[in-house]
Amino acid sequence: MSVRQAVEDLRRTVADLHGELTRYGLVMWTAGNVSARVPGEDLMVIKPSGVSYDELTAAAIVVTDLHGELVEGDFAPSSDTAAHGYVYRHLPEVGGVVHTHSPYATAWAARGEPIPCVLTMMADEFGGEIPVGPFAMIGDDSIGRGIVDTLRDSRSPAVLMRNHGPFTVGVDARAAVKAAVMVEDVARTVHLAHQLGKPGDLAQDDIDRLHVRYQTVYGQA
Repeated sequence: MSVRQAVEDLRRTVADLHGELTRYGLVMWTAGNVSARVPGEDLMVIKPSGVSYDELTAAAIVVTDLHGELVEGDFAPSSDTAAHGYVYRHLPEVGGVVHTHSPYATAWAARGEPIPCVLTMMADEFGGEIPVGPFAMIGDDSIGRGIVDTLRDSRSPAVLMRNHGPFTVGVDARAAVKAAVMVEDVARTVHLAHQLGKPGDLAQDDIDRLHVRYQTVYGQA
């Protein structure tokens, strides 16, 4: 496949995946973004800044290099572009990045508190607690640095950036969107559990076994 075809396919995919963010109630107004790395190239595709989700056609999705410089598109890239690019430059296994301000996950981020691993679903998807990253200003690669520094010591595909919100990563953009959906779901459930009392943590051995099973056995061959 040519680079041109790969870029056009990813622009369509990323435009469609933004619809999943609205479908699951993870974003409001124009906040939030999905990006995808162009395989084999120092390029990514990402949502443009401040554009309505209703207007996110494939043609509206912009192409930048991994330092956030616009390569192709009619709009300015997302204000989080430099952060996404930093993740791609430093985590070569990552093919997709997502940012939302989903309410329950963002509430944990506002408290600066990791989400403890008290559910088998969390062990499956996140391999333990969902960690908190440092506070960082928007607009340069500071957020990306915080994401990378936090996730390097974690199996989690999600990080709660302090006083900001969740960022998720995946082998591709769809996997990163799935993680964004899942982090909001478990953030809500664990919050509700705390209203009833302190939930008990899962044992580390059980977390490890559940994570391996889900990552290697679950689903169709």
